[in-house]
Amino acid sequence: MTSTIRLTRSDRLFHFFIDAGLVLIFTLLIIPIWSTLTLSFRPNDFIGSALDGMFLAPWKWSTAAYRALLGHRSFLSAAGNSFRIFFEGVATALFFTVPLAYVLSIKTLPGRKLLYGIVLVPYLFNPGLVPNYLLVTKLGLSNTLAAVFLPGAVSVYNTLIMKSFFEELPEELKESARIDGASELTVLLKIILPLSKPILLTIGLYYGVHFWNDFFNAMLYINDAKLQPLPILLRNILLSSGMNEYVEANAFGEAPIYAIKAASVFLAAIPMLVAYPFIQKYFVKGTMLGSVKG
Repeated sequence: MTSTIRLTRSDRLFHFFIDAGLVLIFTLLIIPIWSTLTLSFRPNDFIGSALDGMFLAPWKWSTAAYRALLGHRSFLSAAGNSFRIFFEGVATALFFTVPLAYVLSIKTLPGRKLLYGIVLVPYLFNPGLVPNYLLVTKLGLSNTLAAVFLPGAVSVYNTLIMKSFFEELPEELKESARIDGASELTVLLKIILPLSKPILLTIGLYYGVHFWNDFFNAMLYINDAKLQPLPILLRNILLSSGMNEYVEANAFGEAPIYAIKAASVFLAAIPMLVAYPFIQKYFVKGTMLGSVKG
């Protein structure tokens, strides 16, 4: 026997305003995205200016902007550098973050509070740009891709989220493995990590988005044009009044500058848009479980 819940008039009114608010937020978010997308397909012979980009559908489509970007070797080289920074950065960050978070989650660890305080110091007190720059240069990381992701390889915020997740795992599993003679490294690799797929993917996504979009470290430490990642190239495109140094003259003649700028934005966002749907279910679970305890 099933029972139906009858909503009162105030409940229906509340749900109506909630739904209307969500529709309004979605509309406000989708309009600039759709406007930029249609702008990226605008041909050069369109009558109007770049400010005419907010329309439902263009009367004529052109892929000249995408062909101009993808056909130039600087764009492909920058994209390759960004993918290297993404994968190497995420792997390095997880390599350091996972053991640190696991050590902090061991409640019987001697000196745990002292170690916890040491970890919080850089989170509460930022040393600033000059000490970071001197450290990177002294370590010989200038003009290397490692200079982009290595300074931010350990995020205290991400470490604390992962630590909270590890503390939520059943303590009995860890204790039984220790009684059987397993070392802490074995407990981490054989028991903790197989149960931590949600938090690993969540923190990996956090790191990946940061490394993919980071242009400041690349601008600061990389001077070699062959090593510049995609955000630097896109920054130069957006700040430049002309595109002759980035696209061939014949390709540029087929696509307006603002179409190329819009296309570059979408090409840079495609990897994150493709990756997120596959880990969305783990992302929500990992965030909620890792945020239960501070």
